[in-house]
Amino acid sequence: MDLYTRGENAFLKAYGRYDVILEKGEGVYLYDTNGKKYLDFYSGIGVNSFGHNYRPYVEALQKQIETLTHVSNYFYTSQAIEAAEKVKAATKLSGVFFANSGAEAVEGALKLARKYYYLKHGKADSEIISFQHSFHGRTTGAVKLTGNLHYQEAFGPLIEGVHYATLNDLSSVEQLINEKTSAIIVEPLQGEGGLYPCHQDFMQGLRKLCDEHDICLILDEVQCGMGRTGTIMTYFQYGILPDIVCLAKGIGCGVPVGAFVANEKFAKAMQPGDHGSTYGGNPFVCMAVKTVFEIIEKENMIAHVQDISEYLIERLEEVVDEFDQVEGYRGLGLMQGLIFKSDVKPVVKALLDEGVIVVTAGENVLRMLPPFIIEKQHVDEFIEKLKKVLKSCQ
Repeated sequence: MDLYTRGENAFLKAYGRYDVILEKGEGVYLYDTNGKKYLDFYSGIGVNSFGHNYRPYVEALQKQIETLTHVSNYFYTSQAIEAAEKVKAATKLSGVFFANSGAEAVEGALKLARKYYYLKHGKADSEIISFQHSFHGRTTGAVKLTGNLHYQEAFGPLIEGVHYATLNDLSSVEQLINEKTSAIIVEPLQGEGGLYPCHQDFMQGLRKLCDEHDICLILDEVQCGMGRTGTIMTYFQYGILPDIVCLAKGIGCGVPVGAFVANEKFAKAMQPGDHGSTYGGNPFVCMAVKTVFEIIEKENMIAHVQDISEYLIERLEEVVDEFDQVEGYRGLGLMQGLIFKSDVKPVVKALLDEGVIVVTAGENVLRMLPPFIIEKQHVDEFIEKLKKVLKSCQ
């Protein structure tokens, strides 16, 4: 029995997996068990910011696993403290909680916003405003916040009190606010929903509404945070601070870690016993978090993201001009989507055959999340193979 068939027999059918078994990675490339080489333009869905086998990262984790991997959160460790300090400094917020994933970070943020409301009103009947086409995770709370019925319909009854506004339409938010509204949650740049960035006036308007009504503004930067869009947090591009931000993916660059981070006002609502995680913030993952921040700073990676994303956008504009089946592009930094007039899945599969890995965002958007370490020659390789595929599809 071949390895792929063994996998099909062993796992629940939760994913539509490609018939490729990846074995190793080096830099911006992945290699399958047959030795075929793939340009990685999706970074494990935005996780592997440094590509693969990035030595300073690898060596830090090798050293850590020889000392401590786990002790539980009844004790501090130097790795957790140093990682939390890095997160606080980067977000300009006050209190950190380490979780294991983006969905867990969202769940924790939701609980903290509702706890603040409970302390203020003395009752647990709060409501949340989310947005159509959003994506916040697969757990039952996070999936209810996700503004797409497809992800919810088989799993009810879900949590109550969630309403969906229209992205970049402030009036649609204002119409939903009432005395029970405890939080507004939004991705500054929607990922799964189709690479839709929030507008400047919209984000600043949300901040103003939350201030006026004492509502918690939660920003989900699980995919768009940690430098991917050209600033360490995307919200700095809007000139605002959230009350809570949710992080994962690039915060650990491969190990399972997430975090939610609160400002002082909301951090005070958290008391012992309100929330917890057995694995969250253990020494191993916190060494990864600490190392990620150190590498980003030492290697000046955000400046590189800004520079190389400009070149990527120039090349994407060529594709839009050259091919009728492509309508345009949208995104920020190294989180870009190429918009097609029809289903993009055949293009994604054809690119895989050509040795390029990308993902979709909805039915008609080709999503690019390359590692921060890509150079112009890697962008050129991607565009050359993309053009080859699109010519064959005309």
